[in-house]
Amino acid sequence: MTATQAAQAEEGDWLVGNPSGLQLASALWIGSVGLLILGLQPVLLGALYTEGHVTGDELALVATAEMVAIALGSAIVAMLLPARNMRWKSTLLLVLLGLANVWSAYAVTANSLIGARALAGLAEGGLVAVATELIARSRRAERIGGYFVTLQTLAQCALALLLALYVVPAAGSAGGFIALGVVCLLSLVVAWTVPDDYADLPKEEQFANVLNLPSITALLSVFCYFMFFGAVWAFLEPLGAQFGIDGRTVGLMVSASLAAQVIGAMTATVFEARIDYRFAITVIGAIAAISSALLASGPGPSVFWAVALVMGFILLFIVPYQIRLAITADETRHAVLLVPAAQLFGLAIGPVAASLLIDGENFRPVPEFAAASALASVAMLGLFIVIARRRRISS
Repeated sequence: MTATQAAQAEEGDWLVGNPSGLQLASALWIGSVGLLILGLQPVLLGALYTEGHVTGDELALVATAEMVAIALGSAIVAMLLPARNMRWKSTLLLVLLGLANVWSAYAVTANSLIGARALAGLAEGGLVAVATELIARSRRAERIGGYFVTLQTLAQCALALLLALYVVPAAGSAGGFIALGVVCLLSLVVAWTVPDDYADLPKEEQFANVLNLPSITALLSVFCYFMFFGAVWAFLEPLGAQFGIDGRTVGLMVSASLAAQVIGAMTATVFEARIDYRFAITVIGAIAAISSALLASGPGPSVFWAVALVMGFILLFIVPYQIRLAITADETRHAVLLVPAAQLFGLAIGPVAASLLIDGENFRPVPEFAAASALASVAMLGLFIVIARRRRISS
């Protein structure tokens, strides 16, 4: 880093580097394209299930393969590859993702579909890292993270509504994947306005900093929370069908839940500095467990709607506080780079773990598992607080 860059970093909002507003917005959009699938999984996977392309077990495998691949892709790009030539990297990743979406549209077997979504996940994870690498360099990482989740969820909400009401009814799941490919194509223009080279974060002992007890427990808290949501989200349509709610209505619930996620992200962005992260994570974990228990009780449409909206609101409301948790655990900010991987691994493991508990057409164990995962997230936070306190005392 040059002396000029150091002076800018010391005086401005960035630890290193000094991206313009357009460059920041472009990087956040590229990352948002990588996470579009998070809001669209219930619509697209539900359509694949309804069309008979996948069984319930295969649905879980498709969801898991993609989420694990996104987590791996984001971790590999963030931790192992230098943040250089980001425009070319963004372009290549968007092209790869577009091709994977076209492959998904024409996949004829469950195995080929799993392969297509795994390839898509690797590209999506790389795109996520384009955004998170820049967020980690901000002195206001929690606030920029709030902007990121707001932008990505607005895009998910709009696209989920479009797919649920028009594209999927007219062209099926294949049309939905083609629509995702078109978004990748259009985003190529944005790829050339991201910062080409990110200034380096300190590299010394990065893995040692991440692999300590505070960082591990903090990331486990994030993992367990997203495991709660991943379990419910992937099985929302068959869970609704068990309680007499049709697929189109569930699709509308998904879109409404995404709108609630936008509100939750915006609310957290405004209030993140006024609420202690420990209090926020604890309360949200309790709300998540109660919401899951309500889903397991066999709710009617009105309660199902209410739970979907509450879960949508709390999902992204918690993200800035999870970023603060990771920064507290590791002030070098390398743990922050792994927050997306922890979130995505949780979203991946949640469906496959919950699927092991499903008995035939009975999906009630899914929200029961989700409730346990939410409580485990709070327990990991408690363990983190104890470990961090003991470290402060010993030092």
